[in-house]
Amino acid sequence: MRSDIMRSAIVFVALALPAQTDQQVYERFRSWFNQQPVEVQRGPDADVESRYRAYLKQQGLADAEIDTQIHTVDQQGRRLEVERWNQILTAEKPRFNTNPNAFLVEMAKSRKPGKALDVGMGQGRNALWLAQQGWEVTGFDPAERAVAVARANAVKLGVKLTTEIKGFEDFEFGENRWDLILLSYVGGREFKDIVTRALRPGGVVILEAFHRDATKGGPIGSGVVFDTAEVPALFPGLRAVRYEEPVAISDFGQTRVRVVRYCAEKPAD
Repeated sequence: MRSDIMRSAIVFVALALPAQTDQQVYERFRSWFNQQPVEVQRGPDADVESRYRAYLKQQGLADAEIDTQIHTVDQQGRRLEVERWNQILTAEKPRFNTNPNAFLVEMAKSRKPGKALDVGMGQGRNALWLAQQGWEVTGFDPAERAVAVARANAVKLGVKLTTEIKGFEDFEFGENRWDLILLSYVGGREFKDIVTRALRPGGVVILEAFHRDATKGGPIGSGVVFDTAEVPALFPGLRAVRYEEPVAISDFGQTRVRVVRYCAEKPAD
């Protein structure tokens, strides 16, 4: 049940969701999970389920209702997570930075364009910028309505994007395939080895996410939260170009919090 909520950040404001029972059930679990200690978030699924069952029992739910809610999270969690991101990423008044990520812009502007991959591309803010700079861009995301926005904007801007509606579990990263892989508020812990293998020699990975300190202001999706110095250790085969943990305005939540920024290159030999 844990894997369905690893995708990316939770904004620090309440987002309006449809009055759908399943969605409400999922949001309840998601909120609870993201407030749990790290050892619980990264622990066995069976332990997470046991703790959540106990939590629901404390809230006064009957055993039958607890079974129903846990079944909903287990069986429909992925679909409900995709739906929540469809809503967030296609909102009429977005509550996230719709411009390209500033760290990406800084790290990529001096590099020769090649083949770029935008992991969890959302509505395409970063993929479109890369394409405008001359990169051959592929992006993927399971949120199909967000990807549709990216495709439409690519047509308006006259740039080419290759897009796939998939999660990282289903996307074929390949080997020695990409000159740039972007991980912008989508994590990286779960597919660190895949990313290293998929980079071409001389290619770079560019990552921005939340630092653990940011969770002091409210719950954030655990997949996009990293501890001090954790990110460079995830990619031992890469040469760090830059790593920092500044206090800055986050792309999601758009509040002043501590973030992590990492750019590293795959050695050419």
